Amino acid sequence: MAATAPITQDVLTLPRKLPQGPQNLVGLTRDAMRDALIAAGTPERQAKMRVGQIWQWIYQKGVRDFGLMTNLAKPYRAMLAEHFVIEIPQVVTRQVSEDGTRKYLVRIAGGHEVETVYIPEEGRGTLCISSQVGCTLTCSFCHTGTQKLVRNLTAAEIVGQVMLARDDLGEWPAPGRNPKDEARLLSNIVLMGMGEPLYNFVAVRDAMKIAMDPEGISLSRRRITLSTSGVVPEIARTAEEIGCLLAVSFHATTDEVRNTLVPINRRWNIETLLNALRDYPKASNSERITFEYVMLKGVNDSDEDARRLIKLIEGIPAKINLIPFNEWPGAPYQRSSNNRIRAFADIIYKAGYASPIRTPRGEDIMAACGQLKSETERARKSRREIAAEAGLP
Repeated sequence: MAATAPITQDVLTLPRKLPQGPQNLVGLTRDAMRDALIAAGTPERQAKMRVGQIWQWIYQKGVRDFGLMTNLAKPYRAMLAEHFVIEIPQVVTRQVSEDGTRKYLVRIAGGHEVETVYIPEEGRGTLCISSQVGCTLTCSFCHTGTQKLVRNLTAAEIVGQVMLARDDLGEWPAPGRNPKDEARLLSNIVLMGMGEPLYNFVAVRDAMKIAMDPEGISLSRRRITLSTSGVVPEIARTAEEIGCLLAVSFHATTDEVRNTLVPINRRWNIETLLNALRDYPKASNSERITFEYVMLKGVNDSDEDARRLIKLIEGIPAKINLIPFNEWPGAPYQRSSNNRIRAFADIIYKAGYASPIRTPRGEDIMAACGQLKSETERARKSRREIAAEAGLP
């Protein structure tokens, strides 16, 4: 039997034709950078060393000007400047919440926009990054799901979100300082922004390999969490090729309810998904899987749901993140009451599972979980609503 092709949407990664002119080094794997340097005239015997030097300048020190790469000879720097650029996405707007959460509207190639969120916490800082412009999954509780998929992000656009956040946080090490001596304001990455990461597997993998590289940004794989709605064929591949922590947007305890909340369930139902998850912690050396569960009033928040959830995940090393629903304009659901959420959490906790209730962050700037959507799309909706209210066609 012929091998089944990976279920991804990597073909949607645009631009499909590389622009004429210098090539961007950001987002290239070490092997790809080596090939590019050789093609530009770097002697093959020197290429590995040059990759190491340039890699540290870009990802460890945050330098974007070849002229400042002082351990490279001036003629070589001139050659690099002629053939290459070091470019990251553009920050269009930056909003800061009352709780310190920062939301960036980021413009990528083609004029498209995604959102990136930085969440400061005591002793750590988490960056929520996007992997697609829009989303195909149309999860009914998620604002991003109301924005149609435009395209996948490239590896440069994904790791570039980490770099622009480090720019804003002033986190690149001061000249002459060892980066390991610097405080890590950005200590964790969660792939929980716009899009389904496992429908853009190759770019996500390459970007996370760059983020984990010990000679660059140097984040441990245990500091990176990839959230999926349940693209079953790519789960084992994630364990093997990335090895990060895994979170699953679960949100329901019956196929009937999950089919509505997370429509991908119609393709890979709860039983199929859970079977794929049972081997993940062992395959990736992860401690446990996080089950994300948004609390929706009268939909999935009963005591019966809590008990059913416990039974479903039996045998899987897990914790359950309970997420109070973050409402958005036109949302078809309401947040469960605090008492209902606490009662649900108590049942899970007594069964032996961690059941933290996530504190909503950045709600005042629409930066909370499930609220991300580009300003362009929000503006389009607003214009349609205004036209409707005025009785215009």
